[in-house]
Amino acid sequence: MTKRNYEAQPVSDADRDFVHGLVIHEDSAVLAFNKPSGLPVQTRNPDDRTLDALMAAFARSNGKRPRLVHRLDAQTSGVIVACKTQPAAAALSNAFAERLVDKTYFAIVQGAPLAEGETEFSMPLTRHIARPGLELMRAARPGDQTGQSAVTRWRVLATNGSTHLLSVEPQTGRMHQIRVHLSIQGRPILGDPYYGGAATLKGEPVPRLMLHAARLDIPHPTGGNRIVINAPPPADFLAFLSAAGLEMPADLALGAS
Repeated sequence: MTKRNYEAQPVSDADRDFVHGLVIHEDSAVLAFNKPSGLPVQTRNPDDRTLDALMAAFARSNGKRPRLVHRLDAQTSGVIVACKTQPAAAALSNAFAERLVDKTYFAIVQGAPLAEGETEFSMPLTRHIARPGLELMRAARPGDQTGQSAVTRWRVLATNGSTHLLSVEPQTGRMHQIRVHLSIQGRPILGDPYYGGAATLKGEPVPRLMLHAARLDIPHPTGGNRIVINAPPPADFLAFLSAAGLEMPADLALGAS
């Protein structure tokens, strides 16, 4: 994550209450949040209201702030983790880099029925400039020296034949990986403006990107046992799921750890 200086940017009381309300796990080293859709993690403009800037609400008396160790897209909701100390942040950042973190997302997609059971999809990806200021991902082309391996697994949790609720587990951590892999497979995530997701369903607007980071299973950065952090899907995700004629399976009614 990019290092930023927010010491001169105080957090308002309203923002302090807001970000404290997002906390779903806290211990001596780790803070985890259930980030709402629409809140960016970081931007290029240090004056923007971002989750990174809001970490100032947790600053210690010496000014040290928790450090976010991974990202979510602005329109993706769900669990995101920060560490309270530099050694913990380095340890957990390394765990992400070494693929020692298990991630589970929920996605609502459209398209032809999917196969039963678990599907593993492997397709190398590469970055490209879609237009000035907009960097996206696409399938790597033969001979493309910038392609990076990308593997995603998914299974169907609920379906009505054309709209499907998926549990998705990225095995690698490429930018927009879930979004582009599902798009390549002809099942774009609803509300995805960059990878072919429909903006309406049954004539009604899709209010947001229908992707939610539901669970992280991480090695604790101070050693010892792994911890599992669950982020319950927000009301807008569940309401849209219901409007699509689908239900979250009862055994996946996640609670925060």
